[in-house]
Amino acid sequence: MKKIAPLLLVALCTACTAKAPPPSPEPKAIVTDAAMTDAQAAEMALRVRAEAQHAWQGYRKYAWGHDDVKPLSKQPHDWYAETLLMTPVDALDTLILLGLKDEADDAHKLIVDKLSFDKDIYVSHFETTIRELGGLLSAYQLTGDPKLLALADDLATRMLPVFDSPTGLPWTQVNLRTGQVRGYESNPAETGTLLLEYGTLARLTGKQAYYDKAKRALVETFKRRAPKTGLVGDAIDVRTGAWTHTSAHVSGRIDSYYEYLWKCWKLFGDKDCLDMWKTSIAGIDTYLADDVDGSLWYGHADMATGRRTEPYYGALDAFLPGLLAYSGDVPRAARLQDSGFRMWQLHGIEPETLDYRKMEVVSAGYPLRPEIVESAWYLQRLDGNPKWRLQGKEMFDDFVKYARTDDGYTAIENVVTKQQADHMESFALAETFKYFWLLFAPKDALDLDQVVLNTEAHPLRRVEAGK
Repeated sequence: MKKIAPLLLVALCTACTAKAPPPSPEPKAIVTDAAMTDAQAAEMALRVRAEAQHAWQGYRKYAWGHDDVKPLSKQPHDWYAETLLMTPVDALDTLILLGLKDEADDAHKLIVDKLSFDKDIYVSHFETTIRELGGLLSAYQLTGDPKLLALADDLATRMLPVFDSPTGLPWTQVNLRTGQVRGYESNPAETGTLLLEYGTLARLTGKQAYYDKAKRALVETFKRRAPKTGLVGDAIDVRTGAWTHTSAHVSGRIDSYYEYLWKCWKLFGDKDCLDMWKTSIAGIDTYLADDVDGSLWYGHADMATGRRTEPYYGALDAFLPGLLAYSGDVPRAARLQDSGFRMWQLHGIEPETLDYRKMEVVSAGYPLRPEIVESAWYLQRLDGNPKWRLQGKEMFDDFVKYARTDDGYTAIENVVTKQQADHMESFALAETFKYFWLLFAPKDALDLDQVVLNTEAHPLRRVEAGK
């Protein structure tokens, strides 16, 4: 096991509903025969780095030692009765990758000095896994600090009781001190977005139970797919394994389940994951893909029959072009990304949910989500088309214009009116700024042959079994 393994070569040191206004003009065309020069890309990367630093400084000034910050009221916010240092843990690898050494050292020291999981609080198993466990593991692999690995091991040990359900599907919440569990209605994202983190920890510690329990949850989710379509629904009872809601889509509550089928194959070489991915993507492309006037979208359908239901696509769905490109289907990925960018341009920033047949906003919030930027980065890395960076520049310009505050960045309450909300989730630093930076950074800033990013954009390095 390599305890100190530099992960990369750093070349540069509730959503509201809005009625849509009259139809917007056709979105501006992206000039695809132009290319961003290396110097222009480097300048953009530095700009992103400076804005990430600005966002971090808002947290540092008003919410130090808490989970996250409310940028408008300039107040700290914690998820639970006691802090888990959500933003420092989630942001640490971003600060390291962007070369913000003073900020990274500051966050690192806070975590090792102050973070404890011996707390009598119930936490979301899913969110704690992708943000805290994933963040600690990536930070450990970047720094080699054994204290970070010890924290990850302690956290995972405290959360393991969630897997002790009759089906092996995890309960949704766990008390970090007592190990008591609760929350029986879950979804494929929460039951299937665990193996990258637990599996990496298993490889680093030699504790195979971590891998086995998380993989069983993934397999048990897959086993309950619809026989005809291969699709899963978006709500399931972990006690019985019965579906409680049968809407199939690639949006929230399902999205990262599909993501991890492919990524677990890439990180661990687990052929079961590859087989499950092949079955699943066939159903997704057959029953959810929707060609509307030459544009490709992915909507909602009944999981059992494949019958189309809502023509909805949104900010969370926008991870799919990146996953399609990463798994080898670049042409389809490019078409879908163009549709997502059209959604972004409709009001100058993307909504949470869009009716793509009417091109009307269904849910108008924008909580600083990263997925469309993530997809632009994967496509830029994998097909090199200059338009992805050009799209990224336009999106970053809009992001700064509408989300920046004097003391950081804040969510948008309504993308139509551009009214700001008052919260900055930790994923803004963990994911959104990271993907914007990666989009403009040199290709060797992150080696996709050596690392896999979890659904919170934490890079996890391959670790051979038994090492």
